Amino acid sequence: MSTTLPARQDATPPPDDDDARHHFIAQRRWWAALLAVVVGSFSVLIWMGVDINDNKPPIPTQVVSTDGEVLVNEGDVLAGQQVWQSIGGHQIGSVWGHGSYVAPDWTADWLHREAVHVQSSYVQERGLPGYDAASPEDKGAIDAHVVTAFRTNTYDPSTGTITISPARAAAYEANAAHYADVFMNGNVDMAIPAGTIDDPEAMRKMNAFFFWGSWAASTETEPGDATYLRNWPHEPLVDNVPNAPNILWSIISFIVLLMGIAGMVWYHSHHPEDEVTKRPPSNDPLLGYESTPSQKATLKYFFVVGALFVLQIAVGIITAHYGVEGGALYGIPIDQILPYAVARTWHTQLGILWIATAWLATGLYVGPAVGGFEPKFQRLGVNVLFGALIVVVAGSMAGQWLSITGKMGYGTPMNWWLGTTGMEYLDLARLWQIGLFIGLFLWFFLMFRSMWPAVRRAKGGRAAPTANAPLAGGSQRTLIIMLLISCFAIASFFGAAFGMGRDSHLSILEYWRWWVVHLWVEGFFEVFATVVIAFLFARLGLVRPRMATTATLAATTIFLLGGIIGTGHHLYFSGGSDAVMAWSATFSALEVVPLALMGFEAFRNLKILRVSEWVAGYKWAIYFFISVSFWNMLGAGVFGFLINPPISLFYVKGLNLTPLHAHTALFGVYGMLGIGLMLFCVRSLMPGREWNDWPLKLGFWAMNGGLLAMALLSLLPLGLAQAWASMNEGLWYARSPEFLYDPVLTVLRWMRTPGDTIFAVGALSIGLFMVGLLTGHALKDRGPHTVPGSTEAEPRSTDHADATN
Repeated sequence: MSTTLPARQDATPPPDDDDARHHFIAQRRWWAALLAVVVGSFSVLIWMGVDINDNKPPIPTQVVSTDGEVLVNEGDVLAGQQVWQSIGGHQIGSVWGHGSYVAPDWTADWLHREAVHVQSSYVQERGLPGYDAASPEDKGAIDAHVVTAFRTNTYDPSTGTITISPARAAAYEANAAHYADVFMNGNVDMAIPAGTIDDPEAMRKMNAFFFWGSWAASTETEPGDATYLRNWPHEPLVDNVPNAPNILWSIISFIVLLMGIAGMVWYHSHHPEDEVTKRPPSNDPLLGYESTPSQKATLKYFFVVGALFVLQIAVGIITAHYGVEGGALYGIPIDQILPYAVARTWHTQLGILWIATAWLATGLYVGPAVGGFEPKFQRLGVNVLFGALIVVVAGSMAGQWLSITGKMGYGTPMNWWLGTTGMEYLDLARLWQIGLFIGLFLWFFLMFRSMWPAVRRAKGGRAAPTANAPLAGGSQRTLIIMLLISCFAIASFFGAAFGMGRDSHLSILEYWRWWVVHLWVEGFFEVFATVVIAFLFARLGLVRPRMATTATLAATTIFLLGGIIGTGHHLYFSGGSDAVMAWSATFSALEVVPLALMGFEAFRNLKILRVSEWVAGYKWAIYFFISVSFWNMLGAGVFGFLINPPISLFYVKGLNLTPLHAHTALFGVYGMLGIGLMLFCVRSLMPGREWNDWPLKLGFWAMNGGLLAMALLSLLPLGLAQAWASMNEGLWYARSPEFLYDPVLTVLRWMRTPGDTIFAVGALSIGLFMVGLLTGHALKDRGPHTVPGSTEAEPRSTDHADATN
């Protein structure tokens, strides 16, 4: 494909163009601010990693009792961690508050059981019939004895040995027998099938790992200081309560949030300029554009997106249902074929994969339309990348099933390389991580080679569209550069996954995991989303390009100001010092600031929908962008800050307020955005074709309504009830079957069903629409349509063969 290049322009705006000069200066300032934010923030985040590495709880070579009994041998703790990871890890209960929510948090549960057992032994030593029968003086002495036994640090750095009392050793044996029964014989209330572990030696090692996690949670780093996990979880029996820095930095985070919102309101009030154009094009600028071969090849990506999306919803319904029936689906015993840990692993993984695929396809579509150039072998590259994605998805899902069901053994190198890492949202085994990483850089290479000609043509700052480059940045070179930078960030930051090793300490595993989950998924995906929406609206002539560019730079800078360092709010209780909490709490509050004002974004998108009659062709894509603003404000903003301050997370970490935030933020923001981008690109690939869009209408309202119902009728009230239980009794109780199977809470868990059902109807409706594009049933037959490559209209044929071009 050839392109006539426009004449090169001056490096600075014309002297008489005051508006252009104003935005040119503003963009330079925002670029400087963005660079300072990125460099400074990553410096702090890397320092956090050093701090966590220096302060992480030590792994003992031995755990012995004072009477000489050896409970844990060298290597048992790490080997037990690997066993836990190989059977699902985070997807089968949680450790240190990270993981799934049906089974207990093994840290809090082990700690409580051990503390109760030790307390009972001290009661017996005093010859009392029971703790409740003891006098206040005896209770005080017993309580003090328990606290001293747990919080005193007996780790000897010279030998690597932890020494515990005979009472704790007896409690260890009792807990080990209990957990062996749970994992080897199964527990329906915890959705753990019989035979989850059938090797006694593997079970022994996993018990050692559970004990160590609990020991780190209850042992002071220095006499009188907080524990290695900053006193988390809440457990009154061992005096695990919030420490002073937790409360102080929570208060400061509230102040920072209010100051940030006030600053944003002031900024908006003093910069009332409206991005939305008052002179939109008379017709869709993409009419008459003929898609390139590589762009046509992206269409199959979107059909796979629809299939993965529907599959994710299906396994999500099964996963949620395990919370009320344990091992069955409406009475059908499916846990031996599809254990809860497998279903939840697939559910979380598919969510990221289908959203990422939608965004990759969007980029591959946008590239040639920006550069005006179809590079040699571009279509082949698109097809190779598609095949690689299919292999990664299918191979990783098969490996996860084989690993979690024990077919690969327990804690073996094969589990790590081909099965699962057991780390939530990063469950892909190492081989599939490598494949995805290579695929992401192939995607960036394809993006770069197709878009770079537009950057070269726009050295004067303007990239005027041509017949072969209809998406050339809305006349703004900066947006093209930002889009390429965001693509490079998406490709490169997945590489943080390789910071995790099979033999890594749990604190280090968590640190690098959140680099990927927070920075990759919640961070640079957000940057890509902000840039690509501004980019598409600018080229369609619906927003003023210079203003959109400046606003996008500002939004990216403000978002990353809180987002990078804010990664640490996941790490308050993962082995770092109070300084990690201070930085994380302060900047995590800033994350919420731009989200609190997302109403401005929604209002702008509504205005865009009304600027011209032809924009109605993009109606449902824009509606999904509007829903992104709503869920950004509610799911990421309100529900996110509900759990972000240290004092809040101390009590609610690992409770249902976390999936409340996760579902409404991950799907509400990135899922809705992925669907919106998919519809935008499919619309652009079929210019002039009128859609039979009733499935889209049903899908939009059902998915948004179902997600809201799921959140408000089940996850929010259930999470608040658990928070109350955690504050009053301890985290162990809030996650226990005794509490969760209370009749009222059982009803609350069942109340997910209406929202899930409505949501599933919406998802199937979107899938039905995509199938309709293949068969032609989603296209209306009446009226003229535009032939690709021409702006002339001809009568509509009843032949839908071109629907899949």
